[in-house]
Amino acid sequence: MLVSGGLDSAVTLALCAAEGFEPSALSFAYGQRHEVELEAAARVAHSLGAREHRTAQIDLRIFGGSALTADIPVPQHRSPDETRHQIPITYVPARNTIFLSYALAWAEVLGAEAIFLGVNAIDYSGYPDCRPEFLRAFEQLARVATKAGVEGIPVRIHAPLLELSKAEIIRRGQELGVDFSLTHSCYAPAADGAACGLCDSCQLRLQGFREAGLSDPIRYATA
Repeated sequence: MLVSGGLDSAVTLALCAAEGFEPSALSFAYGQRHEVELEAAARVAHSLGAREHRTAQIDLRIFGGSALTADIPVPQHRSPDETRHQIPITYVPARNTIFLSYALAWAEVLGAEAIFLGVNAIDYSGYPDCRPEFLRAFEQLARVATKAGVEGIPVRIHAPLLELSKAEIIRRGQELGVDFSLTHSCYAPAADGAACGLCDSCQLRLQGFREAGLSDPIRYATA
């Protein structure tokens, strides 16, 4: 189970456990400017009963090309149309491909039958590696690239939030008892960890809570 510390991965982890799986959580310290999310990932993994939690150390800053891994301003105040139909500078090149490759390697070692991740094809900020066609392609890759796949027991890719809106995800998390105060979504948090409230991730999160009729329990640096 890929766990970023955000609300989507928290709900996915809760769903994974609710479906009877015994999840092992995997997070990444990849040089992201919002490393505070790793603290949230540890809290989420512990609170939702992950069997173990590991953090892989990789450094995507050597490539840059993203506002999350290079000295590029994080976009703020983007309109809903821009958020949904333009790939933003916060896209980290090939990030989910890299993350899933690590997860696939660990899954083989564990003898795991599935990899869960919290990607979403509706409220996904325009990222190409959050789409159904990407997940289908990676699952096919897993069939031909691993010992398990060649032997006829390929790892399956599960993205249970893929077709849900942010509000639906939040409501589902509430039903499963997810403590959203433990999560972190902001791309440009303040020094004390407070969310900016202005980046794409914050705006999608806040909109989701509004539409769900709930209050977001995390701290924001702006009203």
